[in-house]
Amino acid sequence: MKLDVIKLDGAKAGSIELDEALFGLEPRADILHRVVRWQRAKAQAGTHSVLGKSDVSYSTKKIYRQKGTGGARHGSKKAPIFRHGGVYKGPTPRSHAHDLTKKFRALGLRHALSAKAKAGNIVVIEAADMAEAKTAMLAKAAKELGWKKVLVIDGAAVNENFALAARNIEGIDVLPSMGANVYDILKRDTLVLTKAGVEALEARLK
Repeated sequence: MKLDVIKLDGAKAGSIELDEALFGLEPRADILHRVVRWQRAKAQAGTHSVLGKSDVSYSTKKIYRQKGTGGARHGSKKAPIFRHGGVYKGPTPRSHAHDLTKKFRALGLRHALSAKAKAGNIVVIEAADMAEAKTAMLAKAAKELGWKKVLVIDGAAVNENFALAARNIEGIDVLPSMGANVYDILKRDTLVLTKAGVEALEARLK
């Protein structure tokens, strides 16, 4: 798959051949779904917690005598049946993470890249470098290029000035190649790769 390479000012800077093994697959929704679920479950805090019968602060005194009242037999006022009583089998803090093999995660990333390529939503730029960390300059360039909701994936390291300039622009996110993941790629409308980013991804996923 051949794509044009552009500069940040929109000028052409040649072309690049993208690896079919990464960008030419037929995207499978089931694979993407499993990887996104794995990512979101791993990111879930799992701090949900409620007070059970043994946790609530209440008197443990028997509320009334066992027999002769005509009412049901009760002991503690902490029982779930009462107001302010403990919650029965409520959620407790836990990890929601589950396992997914490395090979499957890599496959998911290939399918995410292929999905963007098939939709025509991949842009390759020569480099994400800026001489100064000027947000206004990058915002103007993004507007002229028609970038609204983009993820920029650079090589092993992100240019510091570019990252600082992009930090305050809504809709532009920047990641190094090792940070590339299925959820972030699918979440954005356009995937912007630098030439170094393409090389790093091809080396990582081969």
